[in-house]
Amino acid sequence: MRCPFCQYTDNRVLESRSAEAGQSVRRRRECLRCERRFTTYERIEYVPITVIKRDGDRESFDRFKLLRGIVRACEKTGISSVQLENLVDEIEAELQQRAVREVNSQEIGELVLQNLRHLSEVAYIRFASVYRKFQGIRDFVDTLNHLRSETNSSQDDFDNQREADDASILASP
Repeated sequence: MRCPFCQYTDNRVLESRSAEAGQSVRRRRECLRCERRFTTYERIEYVPITVIKRDGDRESFDRFKLLRGIVRACEKTGISSVQLENLVDEIEAELQQRAVREVNSQEIGELVLQNLRHLSEVAYIRFASVYRKFQGIRDFVDTLNHLRSETNSSQDDFDNQREADDASILASP
């Protein structure tokens, strides 16, 4: 960090504290040459994510738009707003960690569905009905059957693992 007064590169940090509601760090510094003090701010630099819509249009990722859609699907399901905020935070963090800065809206929808499946089956179905543009009852039935088979499959895996664990406990001396 260069001193804004003498351009010397060595300085010491006198004080650090959180600023801007935890979105940045404020540091009070002192130049080791001219001994003048100055303040710097450190912020996380987010590279914007571009969402490619179904019709080919591109727009910037908007976490509030995503949250609005999820909140609508989760109305009256008992899922807290904190859980919904965390879900959106997880999705946004996953998108920020990707090397590619463009993402299809379908990928975002699938990420939401993966997370909703564990929170609420009702919210999952509601979100899926809008996201996948259900045309009739057949689409609901197919999705419910798929959800049921995944739930049964994961329960079978859990039961099989438990049986294997029990067998190894009984077999040990």
